[in-house]
Amino acid sequence: MLKSLGRKWREKTEFGLFTLPVLICIAVAFYVPFIMTIRYSMTKWNGISKHPKFVGLDNFKQIFTGDTNFSDSAWFTIKYAVLYIVIVNVLAILLAVLLDMKLKSTSWLRAAFFIPYILSLVIVGFIWKFIFMQGFNSLGESTGWGIFGLSWLGTPGLAFISILGVSIWQSIGFYLVIYIAGLQSVPEDLKEAATVDGAGALRRFFSITLPLLAPSITISVFMALTNSIKVFDVILSLTGGGPGGTTYSIAYDIYRDTFQNNLYGYGTAKALILFVAVLIVTVIQLTFFKKREVEA
Repeated sequence: MLKSLGRKWREKTEFGLFTLPVLICIAVAFYVPFIMTIRYSMTKWNGISKHPKFVGLDNFKQIFTGDTNFSDSAWFTIKYAVLYIVIVNVLAILLAVLLDMKLKSTSWLRAAFFIPYILSLVIVGFIWKFIFMQGFNSLGESTGWGIFGLSWLGTPGLAFISILGVSIWQSIGFYLVIYIAGLQSVPEDLKEAATVDGAGALRRFFSITLPLLAPSITISVFMALTNSIKVFDVILSLTGGGPGGTTYSIAYDIYRDTFQNNLYGYGTAKALILFVAVLIVTVIQLTFFKKREVEA
């Protein structure tokens, strides 16, 4: 009995010694900064002074009552997130179905779609900025097509479309891989049985393939949701928030207030609001889609 108790205590001690460094790293990397974020969100601080001024909930009151930049950037982010999630997932599913067929060029096409995802969105933004400003100009002169003569980065509506299109072009390969993996896990027996029963291609897709893709859809929508709400780098490199601040996302607005205007306390309050919003939306999304998986 004593030997058994001694062995259990020794195992618990060893477990604690091995997990303690990990817990310390997690606390230092996440919990301590999060607590400091809550603290600084209630202060008026320029990031330099040693004694931030405590203002309580004044930062949050100003954000929700008198900050039009935050409301405009929130509306931009919502529009961008909804369109990005829908378009990138629909296109990724369609492309995955095509590339799941036994074609000779399938492996090359998969690589071609995935390569842009390897690149940083900052680099992609600068590349497409060159294309929109100089490449389209040259194409317009050589072809005479009016679409190349449009101000893709100088008009609010077109700038929004440009940001959305570049983001989808860069990231669609990632979601494509997830859906191809999901398609390959769909049992062929079910498809063959449906074919024998007289089901057409569309019927087989909506009745068999799509429901069994529910786990892949859950992952892809979750990743697209979190990435779209936090969109920042492509805006920084492609439009810089222009024209006239019409392409400010919440993350870019936080960056501008914190690092350009030196409103560290105010920017931290916005970052905390963004964190809570992302947390709530992702929990709702995961709960909803997990239920759909069970039904499927």
